[in-house]
Amino acid sequence: MTEKLLSMIAKQYALTELNIGNMAKLKANGMTFTIKAYKAKGLGHVSVMRAKGFFGLMKMDTLIVNPTDVDLPLYSYDRIYAMGNDTLIAELYDTLLGESNLSSLNEIKKSYTDLSERDPGEHWYDSIKLCESISKKGKKKQEARFDELATEHFCAYLSSPTQTVSNPKDKQKKACFYVEGLLENGGPSTDVFKKSLGEEKTAKLFREVLFGTC
Repeated sequence: MTEKLLSMIAKQYALTELNIGNMAKLKANGMTFTIKAYKAKGLGHVSVMRAKGFFGLMKMDTLIVNPTDVDLPLYSYDRIYAMGNDTLIAELYDTLLGESNLSSLNEIKKSYTDLSERDPGEHWYDSIKLCESISKKGKKKQEARFDELATEHFCAYLSSPTQTVSNPKDKQKKACFYVEGLLENGGPSTDVFKKSLGEEKTAKLFREVLFGTC
């Protein structure tokens, strides 16, 4: 699914793959992570991470968009397949400098009430997580329906009315607040990487590769 989302970006913005060296393949907590990062001209920083582990019983796909060139919120897509279950998490974080009309994303959410909601729990970043975020859970047999939701939601995000960023430093500060918060406060994926890679390499992975905040 991340390939499809990436191709949707490529239709609007020229993608240049970045050299991320030994960060391209990592191992942590029994999982193998394959990572790529891109500069999307006119949009910002994009990264894709795919993970497999536990004899193929668990797979995870991640796509992150840190829009430094246009005033959209930061977008984080996660898809987790485990033991016949399908989980879709698409979160938007307020890195906006001005107003942005994201109403189309909420309209799409209303069209998928047949899919069960997933309780995301409480986190330190809840105050900057936007209501247009989605969190769903289901069975593998619902994969096609989950794919439709992910595609429509991401398409609406990319098509949302926006302005060109006139002050990239201020825009990046907002993204840094979220990324540094992840590194300081931890979280499921952050903690896994810290345990296996150490704090310094995890910080480098998050700042330079996944989010492109430095």
